[in-house]
Amino acid sequence: MSFRKKMIYRVARTLTRHHQREYLRAPQCQDLIFRQLIARGLATRFGKKHDFAGIRNYRDYVERVPVRDYEDIKPWIDEIRKGDRDVLWPGRPRYLCKTSGTTSGAKYIPITRESMGNQIRSARTSLFHYISKHPETDVFGGKMFFLSGSPRLDQGGIIPVGRLSGIVNHEIPAWFQSNKLPGYELNCTEPWEAKIDALTHFIQGQDIRVISGIPPWVQMFCEQLLLKTGKDNVCQLFPKLELYVHGGVNFTPYAARIRNLFGRDVALLETYPASEGFIAFQDDECDPGLQLVVNDGIFFEFIPKSEVHLPHAQRLRLTEVSTGVDYAVVLTTNAGLWSYLIGDLVRFTSLNPYKIAVSGRISQFISAFGEHVIGSEIDQAMRYAQEAHRFDFVEFTVAPQVSPSDNKHPYHEWYIEFSEIPRNLHEIALTINSRLCELNSYYKDLIDGKLLDTLRIRPVRKNAFLNYMRRVGRLGEQFKVHRLSNDRRVADDLANDILP
Repeated sequence: MSFRKKMIYRVARTLTRHHQREYLRAPQCQDLIFRQLIARGLATRFGKKHDFAGIRNYRDYVERVPVRDYEDIKPWIDEIRKGDRDVLWPGRPRYLCKTSGTTSGAKYIPITRESMGNQIRSARTSLFHYISKHPETDVFGGKMFFLSGSPRLDQGGIIPVGRLSGIVNHEIPAWFQSNKLPGYELNCTEPWEAKIDALTHFIQGQDIRVISGIPPWVQMFCEQLLLKTGKDNVCQLFPKLELYVHGGVNFTPYAARIRNLFGRDVALLETYPASEGFIAFQDDECDPGLQLVVNDGIFFEFIPKSEVHLPHAQRLRLTEVSTGVDYAVVLTTNAGLWSYLIGDLVRFTSLNPYKIAVSGRISQFISAFGEHVIGSEIDQAMRYAQEAHRFDFVEFTVAPQVSPSDNKHPYHEWYIEFSEIPRNLHEIALTINSRLCELNSYYKDLIDGKLLDTLRIRPVRKNAFLNYMRRVGRLGEQFKVHRLSNDRRVADDLANDILP
């Protein structure tokens, strides 16, 4: 083992042991972070308006600070965008992170010096956990390829604006820069298709040890790479490829296809970074649960899924949650977000330490008939069908068909772009349907009661989803197709791409 490799391993092991001790005392860590955040917010406009000076405990905080989503916090963000100081957090944010919005268009999430520290430290910690459990690893012996957003920032306002992965490019520590690919100029290439083309040329011949990026775009990139090189799999190009770091969407539906593209087993590390903070990461390859980052600038609250839209919903701290229940995530952070509802649903898989699995989005579900099917159920059913029938897909989305012209009863429509269209679509539909009935009792009751018919699969032509994302201006590595919707906006847009 080289001296550098030995030193990296020792540092990783030391930091990992420290963090593991912290994770086992999560309630104490959270109490400390709560007090620190309130102290920093005292002199802000938000803190003064909500009487932070009178807060003595968590219950005082709950009485003074309601849960807010982006629409509620937008007036404060607008003041920050105008250049006002000490609005939500002392001073001005370092950046504004632009993300996709819902009713108000783009969202601008503040990133402060302190919250950027959370992003960088947590990403480092996740990688060091991997290294500490693999003393033989040499991921720093070669290059790490990050399929990320453009680092070019909009400097037109007082505060620079960019996408999260692009912003992070400006904050990567110097000791890590020599291992990171691609460089700044290549990473700024636009549009997206030109960037992919440039990257596929550039990456050939590089000693890639780690690949990072959200699954649908890494899948597309690998397919383009193999198409251009004529290779059978990615590991023929990068024989020392060891680790794939993924996040952003559920990996399960993409797992079979990406493993096939890689050509052999590559270690997997799931992370859960968000614009609002780095929330969790996988600290054990054998455990799919994600370790909650309880000790770095974020105070967590959780609302049971069934109460999210109630005016007096329960707000639970870590000590009050249970396993197997879907909760909406509420964050108070060192970016000045105070009891902010980020829109994700999670389920605890462990309480000692606290580990979670992302189960869906508050806004992404189907309940046109009272079934309330969520993202994790859709993904599990698809994965189950893949294992049973051995097929790969590029992308898919699900929508309700309330008034079908081809059937007596309504049903769910699955728009799927297959890598190669299977001949047994009806059998695949039955398998998915059966698995959904096992996962969701409401769906089963509607099927059994003949109020809802078996789902229909609509195969769509090649690049249907790519073209859809281009049409709606969401083409790029930061954007994801809505996996399921309670309306038909995505489905109707794809209607002309259905194959006969």
